[in-house]
Amino acid sequence: CTSSSTVNAVLEAARKAQSPVMIQFSNGGAAFVAGKGISNKNQEGSILGAVAGAYHARAMAKHYGVPVILHSDHCAKNLLPWLDGMLDADEKHFKENGEPLFSSHMIDLSEETLEENIAITSKYLERCKSVNVILEMELGITGGEEDGVDNTGVDNEDLYSKPEEVWEVYKALSAITDKFTVAAAFGNVHGVYKPGNVVLQPQKLEQHQAYIKEKLGCEEDKPVYFVFHGGSGSTHDEIQTAVKAGVIKMNIDTDTQWAYWNGIRKFEAEFHDYLQSQIGNPEGADKPNKNKYDPRVWIRKAEESMSERLQAAFKSLNALNTYA
Repeated sequence: CTSSSTVNAVLEAARKAQSPVMIQFSNGGAAFVAGKGISNKNQEGSILGAVAGAYHARAMAKHYGVPVILHSDHCAKNLLPWLDGMLDADEKHFKENGEPLFSSHMIDLSEETLEENIAITSKYLERCKSVNVILEMELGITGGEEDGVDNTGVDNEDLYSKPEEVWEVYKALSAITDKFTVAAAFGNVHGVYKPGNVVLQPQKLEQHQAYIKEKLGCEEDKPVYFVFHGGSGSTHDEIQTAVKAGVIKMNIDTDTQWAYWNGIRKFEAEFHDYLQSQIGNPEGADKPNKNKYDPRVWIRKAEESMSERLQAAFKSLNALNTYA
């Protein structure tokens, strides 16, 4: 989410779907929540925005009547001060209230070596464990471009994680706690692209699960909690296959951004001639237009459109009517 408006749209969608929901803030989205007038030196703006967004979501969730998981998205190595700042807020909130401010965070060291990825992630998982925060980590690279990170030119091979890599991650992190998730790559791409350009293989997650199960010698068919990045543009069947393979979280950003804008676009197209001046429209040269250009009017159309798009996501994720 990028604002109180988008947070409210998600809460409204969850209430309509009668489903728990995850609200997450990216680094850039959090900075936008704080306001572009705030400096982001040393990640100050992103820390302030993420914390402010979390408090807003907490304040409103109880009135919408839906359970909310608060999460922060991709945190690359150069953004670790942002994660440190949010964990500071978690620790403060935990000390005062017995629970962290956020439910979970994501650390994304997929561009580092596997060894460094595991080592740094383990360090942060220890800190998260102390305040009951879940940690999501990324293995393999999510293609495309999002929030200023451009992976459009990565090797195709890097878009698919290997079972041996998943095992190394699982082995190291499970020795600390079971409160972690793995965003293993299976062809995921941020954004929406022409059909055929993205080859998702969610069945690879089933192979990873079978490999880990064999290594553990356990009865559990899905020992790993997987995350699906780049859910926008994915088909219902692809999402269903991923869920059946152990995906417990799916990111959807590009589609919701379009839905938010599309609500405004349709409103502008319908009332174009009312939005060119404060006074004067097809009904008369002296007719005021305030009831059309008032931001509350067209922002509400954006919220309604975004909320509607999310209903399809709840359905694909088997989440409809799961909370009453």
